[in-house]
Amino acid sequence: MSKVFKDNLFVLIKSLTKSEKRQFKLFVGRLGANDNSKFLSLFRTIDSLKFYDEDLILKAGFVKKQQLSNLKSHLYKQILISLKLSPSHKNLRIQLREQLDFATILYHKGLYKQSLKLLDKAKLAAVKNQEKNIAYEIVELEKVIESQYITRSLNNRADELSRQAEELSIENVIASKLSNLSLQLYGLFLKAGYVKSDLEYKKVTEYFNKRIPNYKIENLGFREKLWLYKSYLWYSFLIQDFKSCYKYSAKWVDLFHENKIMIKLHPVFFIKGYQYLLESLFFIKHNEKFKRVLLDFERIVQKKDFASGENIDGLIFLYLYSNKINLHFIQGTFNEGLFIVDKVLVGLNKYIELIDEHHVMMFYYKIACLYFGAGNYDKSIYFLSKIISNKSLQMREDLMCFSRILNLVAHYEAGLDFRMDFLIKNTYKFLIKMEDLYSVQNEMVLFLKSLGDIYPNEIKKAFKNLYGKLLKYENHPYEKRAFLYLDILSWLESKIENKSIAEVIKQKFEDSK
Repeated sequence: MSKVFKDNLFVLIKSLTKSEKRQFKLFVGRLGANDNSKFLSLFRTIDSLKFYDEDLILKAGFVKKQQLSNLKSHLYKQILISLKLSPSHKNLRIQLREQLDFATILYHKGLYKQSLKLLDKAKLAAVKNQEKNIAYEIVELEKVIESQYITRSLNNRADELSRQAEELSIENVIASKLSNLSLQLYGLFLKAGYVKSDLEYKKVTEYFNKRIPNYKIENLGFREKLWLYKSYLWYSFLIQDFKSCYKYSAKWVDLFHENKIMIKLHPVFFIKGYQYLLESLFFIKHNEKFKRVLLDFERIVQKKDFASGENIDGLIFLYLYSNKINLHFIQGTFNEGLFIVDKVLVGLNKYIELIDEHHVMMFYYKIACLYFGAGNYDKSIYFLSKIISNKSLQMREDLMCFSRILNLVAHYEAGLDFRMDFLIKNTYKFLIKMEDLYSVQNEMVLFLKSLGDIYPNEIKKAFKNLYGKLLKYENHPYEKRAFLYLDILSWLESKIENKSIAEVIKQKFEDSK
């Protein structure tokens, strides 16, 4: 995958909707002198480009090279100001900040009572909507005004403001500690993945217990509970306790449904809560509940009054289609799921600036699995090659590992024996280099390596032997993750029973009802 240089100003301009571009032109044209301003010319030029090309900008002749950097910075700032003034971007946090700015202006003009009145109204809204950092800033400004000037607003004003400041400070400290812990655990997951041994389990548990702050759940507000559930969720993912992942992701989603105003205020967190809930249900194979939650999620995000915007629409696409593919994996309906592929590829192209490379590769892996289950091994190999040939993928090395394992199996199924020795050597070298060689992976590579020495009449026995070896790892605390990426056991059952993998998984799905 070739890298295209992405200029920040170019990306910002390309992210604007038609109405936002129209509003920007009206915004800069509010004074006649701006009609032919250089930064408006720069805006029009960049907007016309398909890719950022500085040479084409300079050829337009309205700016010299040594002036371009400053002009770009000025244009970037003007676009942000225009977006801030747009009604579609007037969210609560911006409105509260605006009220705080207005109150500060009134304070500096000596209009203290007007300032306090504005601050009190903003504070009520901030506390009600869990914007407690801003609420604390408001209280601090109130304290400044009350301490310097005699407003006679309330007799016990000083005590009241001191109490409010202390309460907000305590709540903000707890929220900060929990948000820090959540972020640290997420970073640990990206860096090291799931725990791989008792020693790693012990280290992660000690790390978590040392940093989790003391709290009483009944004293926590929406914001603090959200960060608490996120922290426990990431800890549970790290130690591969997927039942606890389900528990805390369900608490996360329920928290929003209990505080419905927060769905509108924080739609991204709401969407992510559903994603982790669906992921947890998929991992613990709670199939019927997975279907119900997926339908519920799709119904909610497709409502006309649900929050919209390019970022939110991109996330909905990402999580909705990822889990729709997972549903076909659960049901064994691989052929029926192939119609999704074109929609996914169109969506990836549409949201190319919003979806990171890792998630693109994850979609390729899921598509490869769909084709594998449908028996189209050439297509499966095609999408796996997109992952294997990617030299820039730094995170989630497990994705690279299982892509190579599935690639070996797909080549075997496709009858491409002439490449097997080469692929096996490369895969084995890769796994050792990445220090990610688990028992399940090792057994698979060794088995595929030995296939050339097995007589045709003994092949079923060999499959049964491998099945017996791998079955003991299905519920192993550190080995079971291999089966989350590749349903090796169902593939082996299909070979033993002379059935397609789709038939085997469909039967398991029916039996689980």
